[in-house]
Amino acid sequence: MSAQPLPAAYLHRLPKADLHCHLIGTVRPATFAELARRESLALPADPERIFADINSLPPDPALYRHTRIPVPQERGADEPAVSYSLFQVSNWVVEVLRDADDLTRIVYEAFEDAHRLSGTRHLELFFDALPPHLASLGYSGAVEAYAEGIRRAERDFGMTGLMIQGIDRSRSGDEALEVVRRVVDNPHPYVAGIGLDNLETAGPPERFVDAYRLAGEAGLGRTAHSSEHAPTAVNTITCLDELGCDRIDHGYYVLEDDEVVARLRDQQVAFTVASTTSRRSWRPWRRASISAMLDAGLNVIPCSDDPGMFPTTLASEYRIVSEQIGATADQVRRMAVSSFEASWLPAAERARTVAAAEAEIAALDAEFDLVVPASGR
Repeated sequence: MSAQPLPAAYLHRLPKADLHCHLIGTVRPATFAELARRESLALPADPERIFADINSLPPDPALYRHTRIPVPQERGADEPAVSYSLFQVSNWVVEVLRDADDLTRIVYEAFEDAHRLSGTRHLELFFDALPPHLASLGYSGAVEAYAEGIRRAERDFGMTGLMIQGIDRSRSGDEALEVVRRVVDNPHPYVAGIGLDNLETAGPPERFVDAYRLAGEAGLGRTAHSSEHAPTAVNTITCLDELGCDRIDHGYYVLEDDEVVARLRDQQVAFTVASTTSRRSWRPWRRASISAMLDAGLNVIPCSDDPGMFPTTLASEYRIVSEQIGATADQVRRMAVSSFEASWLPAAERARTVAAAEAEIAALDAEFDLVVPASGR
């Protein structure tokens, strides 16, 4: 794949939605530093230094020795001398959140950064179960605190936003069912669906069939991290056929099975992909995988994942796709439109947003004097 990269200004202004972004992973280094000092949290280094040195080390490399796209077996060139895992830093961030105001603040800042740094129009944020020290807020209190951050961002930046209840796959199926039952019993207009997260090797998707069935019966959107850490396409088929997922987060290892790839291409299943990961040595593999997914005709949509901690932005992910992966201008346009089509906005609003995005992209093409292929988008 080879194409002339699109201008950075075009990519920033391109209307786009971020459908895979973890709230705790959006927290700014400066915000973490401020809250850590306020809470007198004992840390092994300066908070901002810790953020700069986030680098999740890969698991047993033998698991990835025979994948179709080779997974790096050695350390990457840009890895710090002292590494902090994404999960460890995320736990520290959660520890310094004190009350509802803190939850509202980090949501608002996530939207502010998405708007300012990437021109993001719609953002869907994963949120996790409340830690014990915030249990007094209750589920409804926490969700309302998140929602207040979104409402303020909608007012100030003209964005739209939704929340995704994260399901920790390292927990049991019964615990996941209780999480989903709580969501269903306490409906909120900003909570649009559920998503299976944490390390894929920590829990097979079939463990969560009952939880996902309940979510589907309640009309919630369903997604799952799949074929990201387990080098197999099987988990993605399970997520689609048994969990009823309407999109997939990551999905790189679907490339291990040609028949699966053909099905996913025919069905145009949406994959939210991130070129940047806290496993720094894996970044070249990620980008090669996304390139192969595009070559195979899969419906890939850039996402920011954990932008405050990698660090990256949605605009940066689009630049990597254009400049390093070599996606064509038409592929990039298609990604942007697909990001709205795969969103969990209400159907009528989603249709309006898609139409508006297509019109705006046409105007951008004219402004930047970009040639659109005769076949259209």
